[in-house]
Amino acid sequence: MSEAVRSSVNDNVSEQLRVLAEEVRRHRKLRALSLEGLSALSGVSRSMISKVERGETVPSTGTLSRLAEALGTTFSQLMAHPEEQEIIVIPAARQPILSDAESGYTRRCISPVLPARGIDWVLNTLPEGSSTGEFVAHRRGVEEYIYVLRGRLEAAVGERRVLLAERDSLYFQADATHAFTNVGEGECEYFLIIDSGKLR
Repeated sequence: MSEAVRSSVNDNVSEQLRVLAEEVRRHRKLRALSLEGLSALSGVSRSMISKVERGETVPSTGTLSRLAEALGTTFSQLMAHPEEQEIIVIPAARQPILSDAESGYTRRCISPVLPARGIDWVLNTLPEGSSTGEFVAHRRGVEEYIYVLRGRLEAAVGERRVLLAERDSLYFQADATHAFTNVGEGECEYFLIIDSGKLR
């Protein structure tokens, strides 16, 4: 990787950390929560929340999902500032990406963050043999949709296990814990839509 490309990647990661820090802090203050209060609601340690709000660490996807649920918001809404326009182009370079260093799992936020809209559209990539880890149950009324672009994906929703092949789709009510594992050869890439519109 050239120095120019490396510098651009580092700048993009730094900007995403800054936005994430601002949005976690903004949502926490909107709900009049202290660091201790958010820690109690989310199960994330006070020190980790403090590091996230200072832009000092990239939280795991599991940590970020617990924070989003405790704050009554979505994953993407913590990764980007709200947009007011009705026609929005988001260049690939500006789409927030969260990478889990341990598993190699990446989550690219595709949908714009619009006020009073409850749709999160995400492109997920799982390396061979890796898992997202377990996501906490959402509030009742949140629904999720999955479409597998390539590879084979095992979805665990509560006690159920479902195997998905390329071009298979899945719908489920997300008020149970859920996790996804790449059980095929090579990377697994899938779209995920989280619809919390019924809660608004």
